[in-house]
Amino acid sequence: MAEATTRTAYRTCPLCEAACGLELTIAADRVVAARGDRDHVFSHGFVCPKGATFGQLTDDPDRLRRPLVRRDGRHVEVSWEEAFAEIKNGLGPILQAYGRDAVALYLGNPNVHTMAGGLYVTPLVKALGSKNTFSASTVDQMPKHVSCGYLYGNPLAIPVPDIDRTDLLLILGANPWESNGSLATAADFPGRLRAIQQRGGRFIVVDPRRTRTAEHADEHLFIRPGTDAFLLFGIVHTLFAEELTDVGPHISGVEGVRVLAGDFPPEVAAAACGVPAERIVALARELAAAPSAAVYGRIGTCTVEFGTLTSWLIDVVNVLTGNLDKPGGVMFPLAAHTRKQSRPGGKGFRVGRWHSRVRGLPEVKGELPVSVLADEIETPGDGQVRGFVTVAGNPVLSTPNSGRLDRALSGLDFMVSVDPYLNETTRHADVILPPTDPARKGHYDFSFLALAVRNFAAYSPAVLPADEGSLDECDILARLTAIIAGRDVEAPVVHEQMLTALLEKAAGPLGRDAAELRAEVTGDHPAERLLDVAVRTGAYGDLFGVQPKGLTLKKLLDSPHGVDLGPLEPRIPEVLRTASGTVELCPAPLVAETARLKEALGRRRDDLVLIGRRHLRSNNSWMHNVPALVKGRDRCTLQVNPVDAQRLEVKDGDEAQVTSRAGLLHATVEVTDRVMPGVVSLPHGWGHGVPGTRMRVAAGHPGVNSNLLTDELTIDPLSGNSVLNGIPVRVSASGSR
Repeated sequence: MAEATTRTAYRTCPLCEAACGLELTIAADRVVAARGDRDHVFSHGFVCPKGATFGQLTDDPDRLRRPLVRRDGRHVEVSWEEAFAEIKNGLGPILQAYGRDAVALYLGNPNVHTMAGGLYVTPLVKALGSKNTFSASTVDQMPKHVSCGYLYGNPLAIPVPDIDRTDLLLILGANPWESNGSLATAADFPGRLRAIQQRGGRFIVVDPRRTRTAEHADEHLFIRPGTDAFLLFGIVHTLFAEELTDVGPHISGVEGVRVLAGDFPPEVAAAACGVPAERIVALARELAAAPSAAVYGRIGTCTVEFGTLTSWLIDVVNVLTGNLDKPGGVMFPLAAHTRKQSRPGGKGFRVGRWHSRVRGLPEVKGELPVSVLADEIETPGDGQVRGFVTVAGNPVLSTPNSGRLDRALSGLDFMVSVDPYLNETTRHADVILPPTDPARKGHYDFSFLALAVRNFAAYSPAVLPADEGSLDECDILARLTAIIAGRDVEAPVVHEQMLTALLEKAAGPLGRDAAELRAEVTGDHPAERLLDVAVRTGAYGDLFGVQPKGLTLKKLLDSPHGVDLGPLEPRIPEVLRTASGTVELCPAPLVAETARLKEALGRRRDDLVLIGRRHLRSNNSWMHNVPALVKGRDRCTLQVNPVDAQRLEVKDGDEAQVTSRAGLLHATVEVTDRVMPGVVSLPHGWGHGVPGTRMRVAAGHPGVNSNLLTDELTIDPLSGNSVLNGIPVRVSASGSR
């Protein structure tokens, strides 16, 4: 029999934040191989193990292809029309009888990896109109959004380290050697770190674990989990005390920060964080003296009690050393789908437009902390959550005290999930709507291109034909939006209404008519047409002919390896949306939070605290059903320092019981000096194989769910972010294996 003809296609990998280019080999309408695209303008051939398994992910036999509806306690396959009718009959009565807030919405991390998430989630949120909107942001990154909101007036204006030009990079609570970076899109992050060293620069890692990133660093400093704010304040204190500051224009509030830092001299900071005082002083001097320097913090600095304060202090150090908006420092990317503002200034940033019903926690960036979700479901009364919609999320594994949430979901009146898997969360759903696989839909990174360490643009059309009987996620969300809004229309009507609204917004500044512009829009798919308008009216766009050499969807299609838009360039003051039009360095909420940090100086340190960890072949819970990504030795182990292991009388391979206020679990012990004394570590996103799921590979490598231990009552108060690192625990031997 003749071999199937093969062809090559190019696309952006959608499996993490690095935005790497893939070269796919396709035969008989299957992706049979994937490797790095050597001609890609950003990733230059780099690929990680996740990207190399792209074909396995798309061909996963457990991946749902048709809708499921729960009938007589079992999920059965039905037609799309039956599924949407079931949703209308299930959610409609709840909305009518109890109001919009009676239906909650949860958005998981994979949303930011799809065009549907970038384009269709906002209309869904608006159509639902519920105050009970939640996302993975409050277990992940909300402190950075809040700190940037106060500093720059826009929670999405996040400066990224200009790592390709920096001389000194200080990394706190991040492990980009394995995560590929986060809130900083940097394909081949390890290669970029090596390049710093090759050109004579350095990078330093501060982390409670000796991660792979720390192993390759010029220096690794152990730090007590959750105490980065003390370290950073010690650095700030030194910068002022030794007159090392170099503050640029358009900055206000510097003297206020000087006063706050007075309470945290290096000796005091050292006692709290465990980094020696003399090293804190030296770090300040090195950051100030380097020709260029950047401080970068990620999940380990966000998922702690003082997450927003820590995130703010990272930028404070960058500002005080003259490295904000400077080549080699931290800079603001400019994505192709975004526009520059004509002048600085705006309304600024605020939180608390509404509060959660039970615990009274404030709204932040349009959502409530996911730690209150179980409260809102379980607590009777006006506004009780009775219906639930999840889009690409698995909160039963990814949110604090997830055992409680798991139990709460079983008490809902009706639940809908947009998800390709019957997993630990969607098993509770009455209807599951599975999107088509990534190879059969276009891809453009709305989120990650706005965080790239070098400006570029790339669009990947579908590389495989549509699967007959399946639905693109854009169509699913458009139809779901219409149902929730109480409108009896099909998805194409929603698509066209969204395009018309976007064109009407674009037409005025161009002095054109929206209908006239509509005739010029290109694209074979609704998402492509929306992207065409966004790119053409964006910072590098052709403005519908005004700038003939500008970007269009066609130019992106003609550039399968991406379009390089150059290194990051200074954007202050244009990027600022604060009321003053300056970087407001000392906002009142951070002043108040600093007082709370000072009170914590005398707090007793817990004997043993739990932190998470990342692995290159894992991204939360949503890729554990790919055999190549879970093969090998058990990665879901409890790492314990040898000093603690001896004290606790546990040995390598033993089973230990780990207990917190929220719950308990049993895990296999791995004795290692990778973790500092007083710290134990479990990876995030495991705990598979529960009844009612259909993920056979994951069930064969279940691991344990670390979020059975995290506490929904412990949050960073400014952002509502859950505390997932530095959790007080007790560990005891529970037997040998």
